[in-house]
Amino acid sequence: MGLAEQWRSIRAELPEDWGEAKLDVSISQPDRRSRAAALLGPAGPGRVGENLRVSVFRAGGGIGPDQAEKLFRKLDEERIRGTVAIVDVGEREERHEAPRKPAAELWDLAEAVLPRDWSDLLAELDLASSDHLSRAALLLAPLNPSRVRDRSALRFRIARTFGYGASPQMTRRCLERLDAEGIPGTLTILHVLSDTHNVATQGPVWRLAGKAV
Repeated sequence: MGLAEQWRSIRAELPEDWGEAKLDVSISQPDRRSRAAALLGPAGPGRVGENLRVSVFRAGGGIGPDQAEKLFRKLDEERIRGTVAIVDVGEREERHEAPRKPAAELWDLAEAVLPRDWSDLLAELDLASSDHLSRAALLLAPLNPSRVRDRSALRFRIARTFGYGASPQMTRRCLERLDAEGIPGTLTILHVLSDTHNVATQGPVWRLAGKAV
């Protein structure tokens, strides 16, 4: 029985709630152990005596069950013989994500730590899913948001008293619209300036990746 088939048999017997399976891989040909370790490289194999120790994770943390089978199949294709044995099985860990703060609340927190004389800033809203991009852009339209290339994020300017950018009050109102529709996102202040004075301009200009914003 090949190594890949041995792993399939072990996998079929694992409990439903398994999270991590530690495997002992014994190679029958001593001169092929180094090659076997190299082929199992993505799994980060360790050495326990003459054997290799590999961990397979059901979800996250390292290689998954299907990837483990592919690695074992590579050994089979090179006619590397051996046995796979289960050493230990850990239960799946329940992961609970902390609830996301509403976007309007994130703005309140960010504004609270800004310098008292801040005048202009550039903010970014990183959305949890690209599915929300179009709707979020519409709800944030008064802020004149721009799409961040290759990411599910929108950037916009805020001006405290005058110049180019939405007012803090309008910013909060638009973010409240996102919260009302359950669109999650993370707000970040990218740049902030204090006490700027516009002379025949609409305000300061930031250049990011060669583009004026």
